Amino acid sequence: MTEPSPGVAAAVEGELRLLDPAVRASAELLTQLLHPDYREIDYTGRVWDRDTMIASLTAADAPRPGPLTASRMSGVQLADDLVHLTYDTETKGRLAHRSSVWRLTDAGWVLYFNQATPFGATDTAPGADG
Repeated sequence: MTEPSPGVAAAVEGELRLLDPAVRASAELLTQLLHPDYREIDYTGRVWDRDTMIASLTAADAPRPGPLTASRMSGVQLADDLVHLTYDTETKGRLAHRSSVWRLTDAGWVLYFNQATPFGATDTAPGADG
């Protein structure tokens, strides 16, 4: 098995940090990990920007879903400063296929884009049907 590129390894490390409830509750840590132009399309189709996402996750009354479990994470380095990750998450029985794009900046690797697509436990993995 081939070792991942340093960019893919850094993106995986960052993605796993973002799944940590303590990181998700810290505006300071989120600011370090999310690109200023960050966008997310969540499992409902809602589009988020960096400031709105940070405010939502760190609000005193924000729901705390508990730990997110990641599986099947893989990545590819698209360019020297660009990595694409795909993986699945589960939290409290909610499953989602995820796709994220990480960019290398002067501050290091930061999340530029994320999309979550819900799926059921009986759905096949992407590409598994063909």
